[in-house]
Amino acid sequence: MAPVITPENRRRILFVIFVSLLLDLISFTFILPLFPKLLEFYRNLETPADSHSVLNRILSTLNAYKNSFSRPINDRYDIVLLGGALGSLFSFLQALASPIIGRLSDRYGRRTALLWSMAGNIVSVALWVAATDFRTFLASRVVGGLSEGNVQLATAIATDISDEKSRGATMAIVGACFSLAFTFGPALGAALANVSTVAANPFATAAAFSLSLILTETVYLYFCLPETLPAAPKSVVTRANARAGAQHPSSPHRTNSHTLLNLTHFSFILFFSGMEFSLPFMTYDLFSYSSTQTGRLLGYMGFIAALLQATVTRRLHPLRVVQIGVVSCAIAFILLATLETERGLYAAATMLAITTATVVTGLNALSSFEAAENERGGKLGNHRSWGECFMLHNYNSSYPNKPLTSSLITMRRTNWPRNWSLNILYPVLVGWPRACLHRWRIWHGSSGGLGIWSIAHSPTN
Repeated sequence: MAPVITPENRRRILFVIFVSLLLDLISFTFILPLFPKLLEFYRNLETPADSHSVLNRILSTLNAYKNSFSRPINDRYDIVLLGGALGSLFSFLQALASPIIGRLSDRYGRRTALLWSMAGNIVSVALWVAATDFRTFLASRVVGGLSEGNVQLATAIATDISDEKSRGATMAIVGACFSLAFTFGPALGAALANVSTVAANPFATAAAFSLSLILTETVYLYFCLPETLPAAPKSVVTRANARAGAQHPSSPHRTNSHTLLNLTHFSFILFFSGMEFSLPFMTYDLFSYSSTQTGRLLGYMGFIAALLQATVTRRLHPLRVVQIGVVSCAIAFILLATLETERGLYAAATMLAITTATVVTGLNALSSFEAAENERGGKLGNHRSWGECFMLHNYNSSYPNKPLTSSLITMRRTNWPRNWSLNILYPVLVGWPRACLHRWRIWHGSSGGLGIWSIAHSPTN
């Protein structure tokens, strides 16, 4: 049974979500700067004679894909392509699992769904600790992809405990967890990767610390998180109004369909998502960055994004937040397309940090306004799934000659004018629903709406 959401309860639950999500995302970001070296380690373990191993069969398939290009592709990009394939797999599994996890949370409660998700995360990270071969590491990624529901459930809980006036600020707090995690997680993971405690798995120390964070988070949620799923309202149902309800089933009034918002999310992820996964590979290829240097770059981005979440994003209308993020993302892509120096890399990283702090947070807030109390988990799960669907293509596009975001590795060397022109079109592709998104109106509970304010028609604009 959900507690009465008083201001005190809201602050307490929000604090629990903030701490737990921060622990979860720090654990999740541990692996980001380690991926190139980690995959290189597993590849070096394989011998040509062991042609039937999982990794050799994957590399054989990826090499066949690589050889399908008309231009010769250097073998040094094998690690990049393998990383893209693993990212695609993780996103594909997330796209399948997110709507299911969301609907289960609508039926059985947020707390129950979140604790089961944490159980899957524990198994996933435990497999990474024990991953002395690629097959075990692959199993870790599969289990993690199917069970990672923390972010969407935290978003649903934040929606449950906030009203329309505080929704944007509440979503910004959830978004700030991402930013803080990127500030500390990659740098901490890179530092722990230098501590070798198990010869058969040089990354076991980082994995074990990640597991300790997940276990701490699970215990904390079990004892401190109450159920927030709103109870279904009870009312006296007569035969007459039951018949009327069957003829005219009630549904929430929507100013924008979820399809429109999902397509907007889809269009954004089309260009942006591969960057997050491919950035370590880009710095590894262009500037020979070590895990520590990559962790420092990601930490800088996280710090800028967290600062913006705390000071700017939470004070603006979600639609304005999305618009700012789209513009900064386009600027970042132009800078990356002409990248020559580390100074330029950090300038682009600053723009990407602004994008990280704005777009997804704003879209989540807009989507939450369009969901009734008994469907928030499912709708927000679908919203996340749409983004994951295109992540699986973008991660695979971290390979050279693909004209998408994650082809930034070779954008300045091969076909960059074509890639650059696609990035210039980005504001158009994402901005096409802008006219529709501007049609926000204030309506009241009596009309079946959830309550929203208008940025296009407000007297202050």
